[in-house]
Amino acid sequence: MKTSMKSPLINFNILTKIMLVAGMLSALQGCPLLVVGAAGGGALVATDRRTVGTQTVDREIQIKAKLQLSNGLPDEAHLNVAVVHGNVLLTGEVPSDVAKKRAEDIVRGIENVKNVINETAVLPASSFGSRSNDTYLEGRVKTALIAEKAVSANDFKVVSERATIYLMGLVTDQEGAQGALVASQVPGVKQVVKVFRYITPEEARQLSLDTRDSGSAAAPVSDLSGAGTAPAGSVAPAGGAVVTPVPGLAGGAQSSDVQTGAPITDSGGTHSSVLK
Repeated sequence: MKTSMKSPLINFNILTKIMLVAGMLSALQGCPLLVVGAAGGGALVATDRRTVGTQTVDREIQIKAKLQLSNGLPDEAHLNVAVVHGNVLLTGEVPSDVAKKRAEDIVRGIENVKNVINETAVLPASSFGSRSNDTYLEGRVKTALIAEKAVSANDFKVVSERATIYLMGLVTDQEGAQGALVASQVPGVKQVVKVFRYITPEEARQLSLDTRDSGSAAAPVSDLSGAGTAPAGSVAPAGGAVVTPVPGLAGGAQSSDVQTGAPITDSGGTHSSVLK
């Protein structure tokens, strides 16, 4: 008596959705996810100032950019792609200036890309040891941001390339300055580059309210509008933001866990409303 084995039918629509969700989870660097229960199911939300829709678009840009760069550049190129609110940060190494411009042109041609910050260097591809150190530094910087009470670590995306830390996110001037200061004091960091999308304190409060109303547990943003006078012992960087020094990395760490602040520079930061 013969028995026939039938292969189970695969619902490709469900499979595709699962893959997209998995992709989003891997992309939401530094943004813990929460599953909020509701009648009939649960909703996936992230403690991030971007809406879930914006995060999805950013993830789509990242996927397309990685694929097109892989196909359009020489094998010697090693590039990383980070996206926040349509702003694309390119880091890594390329074999020539021609390849560097080609990389930027490729990304600019992708739908929904608003701006490209090209921080690639004309160098041989970084070693495994260098990349491992970058992964380690990213973890150290995230931990330092979590320990810093003046900012919410969820608002920062951290990228390390050859020990240079790039910080992205939707932040106020003061939040960006404080986050950069914290990152600069992590041992091993050679430089901090701010690549923020700057928002006003009022916008930050509104985004926090919108996120909370949608079911997220994002930390509330304190009132920064009155920060016009530097308190004793504080540092006032360019732009007028007041930054409080980070004693022992602001989280009770010993002085051996910090270094003299690495240089902090600005690259591609924009001041524009995200609520329009």
